[in-house]
Amino acid sequence: MTRRQPSCHRAPGRFPAGGVAWLLAAAALAFLAGCVTPISPAPRVAPEGLSAAQLRQATQNLRIFDTVWDTVNRKYYDAKFQGVDWNAAAVTYGPEAAAAKDDTGLYGTLNAMLGLLHDGHTGAFTPAQAKDYHTQERAMTGFRLLRVGERWAVDEVLPGSPAEGAGVKPGWIVLARDGRPLGERLQLPVLRGGEVVRWEFLNSRDQPVALALTARRVSIALREGRQLPGGVVCLRFDEFDLSTMHWLSRQLKRHQDAPGVVIDLRHNPGGALLALDFMVGEFFDRGFTYAVSVDRSGGRHQLRVLILGSARYHGRVAVLVDHVSGSAAEIFAAALQEKHRATIIGRQTGGAVLSAKFRSLPAGGLLEFSDRDLLTAQGRRLEGNGVIPDTTPPPTTLADLRAGRDPDLETAGRILTQP
Repeated sequence: MTRRQPSCHRAPGRFPAGGVAWLLAAAALAFLAGCVTPISPAPRVAPEGLSAAQLRQATQNLRIFDTVWDTVNRKYYDAKFQGVDWNAAAVTYGPEAAAAKDDTGLYGTLNAMLGLLHDGHTGAFTPAQAKDYHTQERAMTGFRLLRVGERWAVDEVLPGSPAEGAGVKPGWIVLARDGRPLGERLQLPVLRGGEVVRWEFLNSRDQPVALALTARRVSIALREGRQLPGGVVCLRFDEFDLSTMHWLSRQLKRHQDAPGVVIDLRHNPGGALLALDFMVGEFFDRGFTYAVSVDRSGGRHQLRVLILGSARYHGRVAVLVDHVSGSAAEIFAAALQEKHRATIIGRQTGGAVLSAKFRSLPAGGLLEFSDRDLLTAQGRRLEGNGVIPDTTPPPTTLADLRAGRDPDLETAGRILTQP
């Protein structure tokens, strides 16, 4: 959840006898390389049978592989690697990484190895993906899907997206993507700007619609404030960052007299801990410890609410969550739940709650890895467990989507306005 600068690590060693000249040469090489990456147990590449270009590719691939493996080996929060034999993982995946012909193959192998940890905060990003990682835009066709019964339906159409321009509406049934029916488990590939995706739908009258949508960059971090019946205000935001932190504070101060506020985190995957410190504080008069982080050695560090500039909103609060709500969004919901400050409504959250660091990789890639576990103030471990809502409304139906009804939001409105 926090961004740190990448660091270089040099393994300790002894100088050979009479090694002044050797030392100077090694220092020069280290200077040119910028950072000596420790070697993983992955088998090295034999040059026999490889062209010069293939050898350069394999060497570069192993350099990236070694950096990823070694960073996790030294800094991952769980010294037991979730029960994974990390040395054996290097031996298994190293040759596959070395043989990769491009970034797609290399990073697919890296993420297959990192996937052994079953950790949503640990993964590797290609140079192209790394450029987008810290932005709030992605190349996409522009709609979100919801599983309704045994079918996928359009849940939300993003403003300014190709889908909005083509007239796609919530409640349309999605039949196929590029000629392939959507399965029960949805895994859509990352798109590039200008890439054409052919979608097949049934519209709100169950008539077939085929659209070829050209992906372009669309904002995925939406912010919206609107008033509901009874004066309740709904504030929806999709990321915990400093900009949203200031926006939330302004909204709460503007609606200080509202009888209740709904905080909609159903599409929020998390964000920065610093923003979270202040955003929890908007609903309290004084600071307190809302979570504890635990490092690899077992050291515990308190995370405290910050109330400088807080709106100190005193009205009723409801928080909407779903399976997409993750990381900082889960901690926010858990903090207000444990303080009996809000009613949590919706579906069990994703259970992806670890503190992460970032490290730049050779050739422009990026590694995200978990460096600390997180517990709530009451000692609950949310990783793998998530937040259990206080109230779970009936699932959204196709009729709800097509009529613009939101059972979760309607439930929140009733709870906040009841005597």
